[in-house]
Amino acid sequence: MRTPDRVNLVGASRAELAALLHDLDPRPYRTHQLYAWLTRRLAAGLDDMTDLPRALRAALAERAVVADPEIVDVRRGPDGTVKYALAYPDGPLVEAVAMPMEGHTTLCLSSQAGCAVGCVFCVTGVLGAGRNLTGGEIFGQYRAIMRGEGLVGASVNVVFMGMGEPLLNLPGVTRAVELLAETVSPRRITVSTSGIVPGLARLAALERRPKLAVSLNATTQEQRERLMPIAARWPLDELLAALRAFPLERGRRITFEYVMLAGINDSLDDARRLPRLLRGIPCKVNLIPLNPDERYLGGLSAPDEATISAFAGVLAAAHMNVTVRWSKGRDVAAACGQLRGQILGERAAP
Repeated sequence: MRTPDRVNLVGASRAELAALLHDLDPRPYRTHQLYAWLTRRLAAGLDDMTDLPRALRAALAERAVVADPEIVDVRRGPDGTVKYALAYPDGPLVEAVAMPMEGHTTLCLSSQAGCAVGCVFCVTGVLGAGRNLTGGEIFGQYRAIMRGEGLVGASVNVVFMGMGEPLLNLPGVTRAVELLAETVSPRRITVSTSGIVPGLARLAALERRPKLAVSLNATTQEQRERLMPIAARWPLDELLAALRAFPLERGRRITFEYVMLAGINDSLDDARRLPRLLRGIPCKVNLIPLNPDERYLGGLSAPDEATISAFAGVLAAAHMNVTVRWSKGRDVAAACGQLRGQILGERAAP
């Protein structure tokens, strides 16, 4: 139960926990135990913390709660993809996805309750802006899914490719990465951006950086502005200059995501321009056929397989590392914003 006079421990720092415990049990190892239950063992509540004395748990319960976002919908697809809709107490609804991959599971988290960037191929962008999520609220998505999928203690990858633009909420994302790093190496965490150039500089300054992915989706400035209005503010040449200056640890590459839209950005001319555009950047390219949505993305569709294969072939011939990421979870509205859009649509329907 959530009450306004009790603090939520999810997302609290060690210093904040120590301050809470100061007049209850100030011994440092108690802070360590409590922090471990929240960040490593992913306890759903104080009663789960069995190595804390019962009296201490009771005293803590008068001051604090352990509250993750409420799971309001879960949809499971035949390919194993699971889409979660999660609600926060003040009303925002966000999405997160668990995707089984070869040898591991990847969790896709949201950083905002909406998105102001407005990419024309993204349901979240069509639905509009929402507030930033705190680091604890983002971490709560992870905790809820890890328990829901029976993954506590398992090795997972985490990607910030859900709702929102992570680099417009760097304080929340940075704090979430710190919490995740208790169990997930930063080398297994990826932050995806539409190209917020000042945010790239701040991300580059972090001592422990997650991996970087960039939603590119176009090979000319004019084309990118049509698909991603944010490109008018941070043009393509400025973005690429920032990426060439971005520090990469040995063996790391920048991932470029390219959502393929039939008749819009899927020509062989686009394919030939892409290697020239990215020359000199250690990278790989993920081609992502659009996951269509008739309600919100009417008129947009994915190219046929022959077109996608030809596009990929041009990149491969130019010695680029290229993969085609066929969308998982089409049966469970797993693309960004789709499940939220369905739920909002159902609520609005007579």
